[in-house]
Amino acid sequence: MSAILTKALANWGVLPNDAHIDVRTVAVLFGCSVPTVYRRVRAKQIPAPRKFGSSTRWNVGEIRDALTPEAV
Repeated sequence: MSAILTKALANWGVLPNDAHIDVRTVAVLFGCSVPTVYRRVRAKQIPAPRKFGSSTRWNVGEIRDALTPEAV
């Protein structure tokens, strides 16, 4: 795991909801590969990313919501 990815995961609990993370971090959080992240985005199973110039990033708050099981 890269140092940046390790730092992002270590700080996951303290990242503000308006922060943004990269696709590799999203893949680790969902336990899947990078190509699967994009397939799940197309299937609307994972929130869509945002573009910042040439960078693609996911909103932390939206990812937290997607990872949290819905109450029954």
